[in-house]
Order: sequence, then C-alpha cells, then structure tokens
Amino acid sequence: MSKTFWIIAIDGGAGSGKSTTAGLLSQRLDLMHVDTGLHYRSITKFLLDSEVEPTRVEDWINSNELELSSFIQNRKSFLLINEKRFVQEELRSEIINQEVSKYASIRFVRELLFSYQRNQVELARQLSLSGVVMEGRDIGTIILPNADLKVFLYADERVRENRRLKEGESDQISSRDKLDSNRKIAPLRESTGSIRLDTSELAIEQVYFEIEKAIKDK
Repeated sequence: MSKTFWIIAIDGGAGSGKSTTAGLLSQRLDLMHVDTGLHYRSITKFLLDSEVEPTRVEDWINSNELELSSFIQNRKSFLLINEKRFVQEELRSEIINQEVSKYASIRFVRELLFSYQRNQVELARQLSLSGVVMEGRDIGTIILPNADLKVFLYADERVRENRRLKEGESDQISSRDKLDSNRKIAPLRESTGSIRLDTSELAIEQVYFEIEKAIKDK
C-alpha cells in the first residue's frame, strides 16, 4: 500500500458479507476493524435491558448518563456502554435481530453514535495501525464520506438468509432492508464512487482480491 494510513468504508445490507470482508482486510492489512452494526446492536440491547421503548429513548438518555468508550481486541474495536460490553451471542439473538432496525432508525440514537464512530479513525492512528476499515449501512455516505476507498457489498436475499441460518441466526433480512433503506436519517445507500461487489457467488478470497486490487490502483 502506497499510503501510510488507509480509511476504508464498507456498506451493504444484512448478510452481504461486510463483517467477514472487513475482518480479513483487518488481519492482512493491519487495519482496525469497526463494526458499526454491533454499535447499534449494543445500544439496542442496553435499552431493552433498561426497558426503554423506542418512543422514550431521547428523554431517557437525556436523563441518564451514558458513557461510550472502546475496547480493542485483535485489531477489532468494540463499543462499551457505561463500561459494559455485550458478548456476541447476546447481540445476535433473535430479539435483537427483530428490534435493532427500530432503535437504529431513531435520530437521537444515530446522532449519539456519529461522533463516536468518526473518532474511531483517530483511535486507529493512536494505536499506530495502518488504517481503519469501518462497516455498516451509512459509512461511505454519512460517517466517512471522504474515505480513501468505498465498497458496497450486495447479494441475493435468499443467499443472505441462508448465510444467517448457517450462522445459527434467524434474521429478518427483507424487513430489515426495508426499514434501513427507508428511514429518514442516514438510510442504507450506495455511496458515490464506491466499488460494487456482488457476493452472492464470489468467495471471500475473490472479494478480498477485488478490494486489494482497488487499493493498489489508488
């Protein structure tokens, strides 16, 4: 890589391969991996445990101190809420799959996370890593619009559903896509200038090769 620090944005719907791709890029290119989907899952879990309905979120957060911080493990950044970190099994449960798009569509929740997510770039610099790869649904359009490389992953709905089933999850792919694409704030969109990859049939190594090639061509 010719640059000394890379900022890579990966967007796409549920089950399109964002996490697998970002994880591989992180390992091979010494990048910090930031999964913003887990941020919204963590917030959703925290609010559900606190018995806060979506309509009460803003008032509740304004009345309760909420501290967001990061925990780094194997180059992956995890969100801590009031120093609490939720494990993968909790964040990938059926109830979180059902509720996360509802909480993620709340303007106040997204605004709460915007600056935290953008600051992850500086955290990667402080850790002397070679860059950051951030994945989500609004990274190239909202969070990191000036990223060095933008990638948009997509795949057939049935393929994505089967991936979730193989992972032992029951995810409402179609309904989540609809909610994420139609929300008023930071909807799921393909960013201008992004490279588009159909992961329906591409193996992860092929996806990695296409992204690595795009990096070298920069």
